Amino acid sequence: MADNARAQRLADLIREVVAEKLHRGIKDPRLGTHVTVTDTRVTGDLREATVFYTVYGDDEDRKAAAAGLESAKGVLRTAVGQAAGIKHTPSLAFVADALPENAKTIDDALARARAADEEVRKASSGASYAGEADPYRKPGEFDADGPQDGGDGEDESA
Repeated sequence: MADNARAQRLADLIREVVAEKLHRGIKDPRLGTHVTVTDTRVTGDLREATVFYTVYGDDEDRKAAAAGLESAKGVLRTAVGQAAGIKHTPSLAFVADALPENAKTIDDALARARAADEEVRKASSGASYAGEADPYRKPGEFDADGPQDGGDGEDESA
């Protein structure tokens, strides 16, 4: 079993090689400039690699890109093997990255929070304090019941 640093280096190399090959080497129209390799993970035994990708476009573009990647898998694995120079080239599996959907969910939640904050801001714009502006007692002030220091005029710490 390989160490994690070696697996990470191989994963980085695979990501670079696959991205470069998709950008310049593959002539498949389904794999135009709208496919982006976002991450790559390699198993500990360096036998399998998972390549995460995103596609700019609609669902039809995503399906076409998935089919294009599946058909170009052999060419991409060959390019990785040539670049890596290792005994066994890992098999490649392509997985659509959920990052854009997760980011959209977070953006929507932040937009709802901003809208709720704006509603609270509008509701509180004409509001005033329920009591005095400064609700805290100051030393030496007298209340309606008498002095604050215990009522007998002497300091409690003595």
